[in-house]
Amino acid sequence: MRLTVTTWNINSVRLRIESVLRFLREVRPDVLCLQETKCPDELFPLKAFEGTGYENVVYAGQKGYNGVAILSRFPLLTREVMSFCGKPDARHICAALGPEAGQAAGLVLHDFYVPAGGDVPHRELNPKFAHKLDFLAELRAWGGRRVAGPAILVGDLNVAPLEHDVWSHKQLLDVVSHTPVETEALETLRGEAGWIDAARLLTPEPEKIYTWWSYRSPDWAAANKGRRLDHVWVSPDLAGTVRKVEVFRAARGWDKPSDHAPVTLTLEL
Repeated sequence: MRLTVTTWNINSVRLRIESVLRFLREVRPDVLCLQETKCPDELFPLKAFEGTGYENVVYAGQKGYNGVAILSRFPLLTREVMSFCGKPDARHICAALGPEAGQAAGLVLHDFYVPAGGDVPHRELNPKFAHKLDFLAELRAWGGRRVAGPAILVGDLNVAPLEHDVWSHKQLLDVVSHTPVETEALETLRGEAGWIDAARLLTPEPEKIYTWWSYRSPDWAAANKGRRLDHVWVSPDLAGTVRKVEVFRAARGWDKPSDHAPVTLTLEL
């Protein structure tokens, strides 16, 4: 059985609902995990997905900021939300695939939106950066307690951990998302919990992988000054099933785009 799971920071699900629907029509992933939906639960555009085959939806949102959602072709058994740093700020949602998913039944999906961290990479000078580091520390602690079993963790983790996850390692060492304290924190928590970086499993360094290109670049495609902020991790028992991880770069060039591109994982179960 082939299973496809996409992660995408959509940067407002209501503003970019046509892009979401277009992606679902063109790519047809089994599961789409969204971040930064920027939408309170009562205004989530459920009706837009009627008749699309993606009527199985769980979400956690708030007005104007953050927000996560999972859309699935298969029924979802559970909806769980974790809060970090004492803030119920809609940065995580979890669901398990129902029996209709066949060999993928019971597979657990975690969808995360890690704080961006502001512009100044200094804990004492920047409360947003301190929040990010504290969030990563709590995520590390959770990873050590995670229940065993097939699982996928996806999301905008807002860290480009490896040298070739950014356009210039040297120039970005002091830029939030690629500072040593962030990259070490993310790689440590991933390794301790046993998560496998699916993209780098298939495409090791030194090949570049980017999933985000700044709005500030007048010609993002030509400049190609990207970063890999969006990640797909699998539990060790799924490592042998990973067949492809694809960045759908074309979506970054659509009308009124998100600054992130969708990333799709393909498993052969």
